[in-house]
Amino acid sequence: MARILPLDVAAAPPAAREQLDEQIAKHGRATNMKRTLAHSPAALFALMRWYDLHAEVTAFLGDRLTTLFAHAVSAQTDCLVCSTFFRRWLTEAGEDPDDLKFDDRERAVVEYGRQLARDANGVTDAQYAAVASHLTPSQVVALTAFGGLMIATNVFNNVLKVDLDEYLFPFRKGAT
Repeated sequence: MARILPLDVAAAPPAAREQLDEQIAKHGRATNMKRTLAHSPAALFALMRWYDLHAEVTAFLGDRLTTLFAHAVSAQTDCLVCSTFFRRWLTEAGEDPDDLKFDDRERAVVEYGRQLARDANGVTDAQYAAVASHLTPSQVVALTAFGGLMIATNVFNNVLKVDLDEYLFPFRKGAT
């Protein structure tokens, strides 16, 4: 059960309401996470920068690998909300989230994401070199920042026990 109940969009403070309305316009819904973040408009704003980094990373990794990276981070932190969200994207793209296949580049990026979530101080020289062999320094910076923001959303959801949105129920690990 959620430790803090999500705000009703109509009851959100004006600054948060504006941001939630923007999310609904862009993405069709205001999720439990976003409505919980709305208790602090600054927190909502900060974590919604995820979309900016997602777009930047997708430009050089592509949709699939960006999703694989975000899923790896979220699965590693055991974030029900985010890992299920990315299981949905993978499933809708025709992937089996429980039987993913990787080439060398994908493996390097996915392992980098897992290690960021496990212990960022533990990224080995070999793990870094594997990622850096496929990316420019600017891309490594963007990917690392994206991973950090992904971890922040995972921590938020895990600590506050944000409830899984009903539309994600069919995508939960073990649901099929």
